Amino acid sequence: MSDQVAITNGGLPENAYTELKPGEEYIPVMSPRAVHPEVTPWSVTWGLVMAVIFSAAAAYLGLKIGQVFEAAIPIAIIAVGLSTATRRKNALGENVIIQSIGASSGVIVAGAIFTIPALYILNLHVQFMQIFLASLFGGFLGILFLIPFRKYFVGEMHGKFPFPEATATTEVLIAGEKGGGQALVLVVSGIIGGLYDFIIATFGWWSEVFSTRVVEAGQKLADNYKLVFRMNVGAAVMGLGYITGLKYTAIIAAGSFVSWYVLIPIVNYIGGALTQPLGVNVTLLVKDMSPEQIFSTYVRHIGIGGIAMAGIIGIIRSSKIIVSAFSLAVKEIFGGKGDHTSKLRTQRDIPMAIIVVGILVTAILVFIFFRTGVVTNLTHAVVGLLIVLIISFLFTTVAANAIAIVGTNPVSGMTLMTLIMSSIVLVSVGLTGEVGMIAALIIGGTVCTALSMAGGFITDLKIGYWLGSSPYKQESFKFLGTVVASATVGWVILILNQTYGFSGEGALVAPQANAMAAVIKPLMSQQPAPWMLYVAGAFMALILTMLGVPALAFALGMYIPLELNTPLLVGGLISYFVSTRSKDEKVNNSRRERGTLIASGFIAGGALMGVVSAMMRFWNINFVNAEWQESHAAELIAITMFALICAYMIWDSLRAKAQD
Repeated sequence: MSDQVAITNGGLPENAYTELKPGEEYIPVMSPRAVHPEVTPWSVTWGLVMAVIFSAAAAYLGLKIGQVFEAAIPIAIIAVGLSTATRRKNALGENVIIQSIGASSGVIVAGAIFTIPALYILNLHVQFMQIFLASLFGGFLGILFLIPFRKYFVGEMHGKFPFPEATATTEVLIAGEKGGGQALVLVVSGIIGGLYDFIIATFGWWSEVFSTRVVEAGQKLADNYKLVFRMNVGAAVMGLGYITGLKYTAIIAAGSFVSWYVLIPIVNYIGGALTQPLGVNVTLLVKDMSPEQIFSTYVRHIGIGGIAMAGIIGIIRSSKIIVSAFSLAVKEIFGGKGDHTSKLRTQRDIPMAIIVVGILVTAILVFIFFRTGVVTNLTHAVVGLLIVLIISFLFTTVAANAIAIVGTNPVSGMTLMTLIMSSIVLVSVGLTGEVGMIAALIIGGTVCTALSMAGGFITDLKIGYWLGSSPYKQESFKFLGTVVASATVGWVILILNQTYGFSGEGALVAPQANAMAAVIKPLMSQQPAPWMLYVAGAFMALILTMLGVPALAFALGMYIPLELNTPLLVGGLISYFVSTRSKDEKVNNSRRERGTLIASGFIAGGALMGVVSAMMRFWNINFVNAEWQESHAAELIAITMFALICAYMIWDSLRAKAQD
């Protein structure tokens, strides 16, 4: 270990999380002047295996609840467990590569499942190659556009951005070098969370969603005043809330509460006495709608407008970063600063000339894909390409900035705005109807994947920066992970569509894809769109920004169904509770980290067993009694079981000691 710097008790140098003083230098754990095992047959093979497994798991979970968990933490834990079990020496560099390749799964999944299922929802034909190529090219663009910004985000802003997910993943990886029982905690919680969610999905012993309709008074409130409380009782969703933390789960839940307990009652009060349908493309009277129908018909559009405006605000705030990165790129290409042999390995990126060539080649391939596989008109293909390139580049910094500050990528909101903008542009050049909807959604899927990749990849690069990996190796092999993840997610979406579908009774929720379909159909059919609701949401985002409230998180809460936000809040509350009970900050940190491992196990176990359950249903193996699972008795059992698994998480997290 002579080639490593001194390591603090926390595992990283003391200045890892603080701003550097003038002249101070951050020296990572693995010395920049020494060669460490990084890209090996072991790391590449396991990275690709993780990409396949977690692509399948994340696709199922994302389509079911609308939230795609970031795979970096579970993959890092598994990588540490594998290297410990096989007694590999100096495995830190290899584990970073495993995590970086494998983490392609979550980001590619987010790009695909937020848009592609909308094609099925709209009864439009989609082929495997369309899903695969949209994900592949979007992922490539996300990598290529982000690399010029790496130095700014991971180096120049050292200590200024918290990088919450990168911090957690880095701590897991460094803990693996020190040894410990983290892998055991993950395995146990993965088994518990996996069996819990598997019982719900495969056997239906209790309901998946608890609501206040379970009691007579709650039913009357829902019928007469359109007031209802709903909560998904899945272990994976609650675990996701734990990792997100109380601050942002509270903001997301607040947006949801405004939708369900302020706006829905207002719509009911105003429209309840009307004898004509209220609004465009609406056929039901307000008084005949359930709270859920009022939400999807009116309130969700306000959330969409808020998400779009929050994205615009993010671009404006990032304009200086964009100009700075572009200037650095030009200097490197034309200013004679491209001699990478003189740089330390930890400072080397893929040369800028290769990045530029890569962007040009990818752009040509995207054009060919659009021209031969999406539209039949040359002009439409060119317009589609320009939309993809311009929006992907502009929103790259927004995605990276969001991940660096809050650990959450607002990719779905940015994609909604992309769909609205691209639909308007495509209609103006004569592309409408079903062909227009297919084109807009494929374009949206490509952009969505690019932005998702940009946000996720900055996490990988920050992990590598802290630990001392070679950026150019991470960047190079990220392309390989993208290819494998894109193929896997295309296959999984086809399987899930045949098994469950994305609309109708018993279908997967796919909330983002349903939102995309709701936005694009009127635009492409040249029908009136609920523009005033979008505008109302946009002004709400502006007001929230003026008040200092993260508008994006709030707006996301407004348009994602209530039952998916309430368990997030429960997880956030548990996170706060277990990390503040002791007066000893070291004990609190240990408890928080143990809880993170448990939550990661719940997420990974629940999602993986969800894929197993989906495969069983695909082969017509299903033990669910739908009548029982939808009964009030099953709901009461559900809330009891949810309370038990929350109690387990609290109990197990509080077992952590300071020395852990």
